[in-house]
Amino acid sequence: MSSEWKQTACILCECNCGIEIRLGENGRSFERIRGDKAHPGSAGYTCEKALRLDHYQNGRGERLLYPQRRRADGTYEQIDWDTAIREVSDLFLKVRDEHGGESIMYYGGGGQGNHLCGAYSSAFRSVIGSKHRSSALAQEKTGEFWVNGKMMGTGVRGDMANTEVALFIGKNPWQTHGFPHARTTLKEISKDPERSMVVIDVRRTETADLADYFLQVKPGSDAFLLSAMVAILIQDSLYKKDWVEKNTEGFDEVAKVFKVIDVAKNCELCGVDEQLVRAATARIARAQSVAVAEDLGIQMNRHSTLNSYLEKLIWLLTGNFGNVGGQYASSSLVAIGSSGHSKKRTEPKLSPVTKARIITGLIPCNAIPDEILTDAPNRFRGMLVEASNPVHSLADSQRMREALSSLDALVVIDVFMTETARLADYVLPASTQFEKFEATFFNFEFPHNVFQLRRPVLDAPDGPLPEAEIHARLCEASGVLNDEIYAPLREAAKISRAEFATVFFALMAERTDLGRLAPVILYRTLGESLPHGAAAAAVLWPAAHSCARNFPAGVERAGYGTGLEAGEKLFDAILENPSGVVITDDEYDESWKRLKTGEGKITLDIPELLEFVGGLSPTDIPGGDPEWPFVFSAGERRSFTANTIIRDPQWRKKDEKGALRLSEGDAVRVGVVTGDKVRLMTKRGSAVFQVEVNDRMRDGHISVPNGMGLDHIEDGERVMTGVSPNELTSTEDQDPIAGTPWHKSVLARLEKV
Repeated sequence: MSSEWKQTACILCECNCGIEIRLGENGRSFERIRGDKAHPGSAGYTCEKALRLDHYQNGRGERLLYPQRRRADGTYEQIDWDTAIREVSDLFLKVRDEHGGESIMYYGGGGQGNHLCGAYSSAFRSVIGSKHRSSALAQEKTGEFWVNGKMMGTGVRGDMANTEVALFIGKNPWQTHGFPHARTTLKEISKDPERSMVVIDVRRTETADLADYFLQVKPGSDAFLLSAMVAILIQDSLYKKDWVEKNTEGFDEVAKVFKVIDVAKNCELCGVDEQLVRAATARIARAQSVAVAEDLGIQMNRHSTLNSYLEKLIWLLTGNFGNVGGQYASSSLVAIGSSGHSKKRTEPKLSPVTKARIITGLIPCNAIPDEILTDAPNRFRGMLVEASNPVHSLADSQRMREALSSLDALVVIDVFMTETARLADYVLPASTQFEKFEATFFNFEFPHNVFQLRRPVLDAPDGPLPEAEIHARLCEASGVLNDEIYAPLREAAKISRAEFATVFFALMAERTDLGRLAPVILYRTLGESLPHGAAAAAVLWPAAHSCARNFPAGVERAGYGTGLEAGEKLFDAILENPSGVVITDDEYDESWKRLKTGEGKITLDIPELLEFVGGLSPTDIPGGDPEWPFVFSAGERRSFTANTIIRDPQWRKKDEKGALRLSEGDAVRVGVVTGDKVRLMTKRGSAVFQVEVNDRMRDGHISVPNGMGLDHIEDGERVMTGVSPNELTSTEDQDPIAGTPWHKSVLARLEKV
């Protein structure tokens, strides 16, 4: 066993807590994992999931070691890298030349903690003319992004560590985290008599157990509850009038709608006691600070975008922006899905065929099959999928398989032979997240925002390459980049970074066609001069300077100085600190400076959504149909579920096959007990699950966990564990604005097997 501890990060949720790994005697197994106390954000904190990351690195997933080419009979043959790069480049160039680059879509940009590939993919995408893209964010967060853009023009987060009242809506941070030291923070709030926690959820979660106010809504009825809370604030004059008048616009339009809301009726419809709703709302109204977090429970549900709007009205009407313990607008090294706001665009950008709204550059995931399975001349004909598995992870796996199988070109870059990879024309093997330099751009901490460039924990086996190298080779194979371009930049980099900057920007000014290829050019030139073999970090050099330009006060307070010097010092700090660095040290009034709407004011009225509020109907609440009496949550976070990069079920200490949970009352009605089997049926399909009778479930609500329906290798054979929830979901069930799926409220019925 090695005595050396190597700094890296967990890759199982957006927090990316710093961890240390000690390798076993074979130099590859993760013998020990612990929290990294030197990490400036997590400071040694980690949950139990990170401690089992060896099942990602060394699990029984079908690891890709060499490029694969699909034969006519559907099987694959191993080919060398030179052949693979040449043929993949030629394949996409052929599609571009015959149908235009807009017919090639990119899906991915990195999973949790795996974002450098997205930066480098932009170079090859520019070569083949690919303009359309999507990612997992487009089936989760784009509704909230759109609302943030309309109201503030920037993304916002809740200051949970310092808040008086924490409000969680469709979120269970005990399992999903989402902010630093989540479990510690939750315990601190629950034990402090001066602080309170409000939880809105369909299930009594671990977080709800700690709450002072638990509002257990009927599935899919969150909009009725949230509307009632906003109405109470306005009708009972609980909102902060002076603050609203000074800092917002559009209150009168909002008040006009909510003054006529029947609070009692809405509470009855959502199944929550009116007095409890009023008590929770009053506690929020009298607090000095309120921090709010919403999550997939409402974002993958009916009225998704509307829910995000109503949630923001609650904390805005009570004056909780830019204050300690309220909502803040963070800095960023690289902006990622911060808002749907655009000062220049008056009409929404739409997808080519279905005319779905594109938010933060992302096509709704539910629209992808219909953008392919059509005779329209502008349909998608090629797709590059990277570090993602849309066949498994997006709605309606059956239709997604049909769509991807019909493409003229499908290429997958991944670590494992995934469900999506098995449909590809070519599969290119990537290094794991612990075999290369990598980073996450989910940097939302405040006031001290943190970024970590992770170094390799171990060497990659022969065969796989980091994505930066794959994209560089693809660009070079297309003929747009060569040593003639690289040579003067390499020589300049040997002299100094200042000399490199002079030569690089002169080249960019002279050859404007090279601008979109800058990531690969930096990788091949500046990257070769960086310490520790950190060539893939070259793309962070302009990012560091951008951060210093966009957030000068925070960067200066973090100790990097001002101007060009600040960008250089920040970049050097990122390179030299494997546990991560603080990139900005903000003050709370910085949030106000980051607003991009109005005269420094927040916009309260969104006419399109106010119209939805007025049009809410009892028929919008699912579950009343005798043919489909149950509301099914397709993908619940549990103690041993995570994102699907862990394919080996041995990592789970319990619930290995993913039981279907239902209430005690429903168990009696169906005639089952824990351990029995039921057939779950939706309009899209059916599957058999083992039952777990659970007193945390509400009658009429059933759920299965995420991360199931994946296979692994046992004795040379593929073995499937559990059922993928998306075999039972439909692309038709989606939010009318953002197109996000209704994974949390799928109509279903059960029968005992």
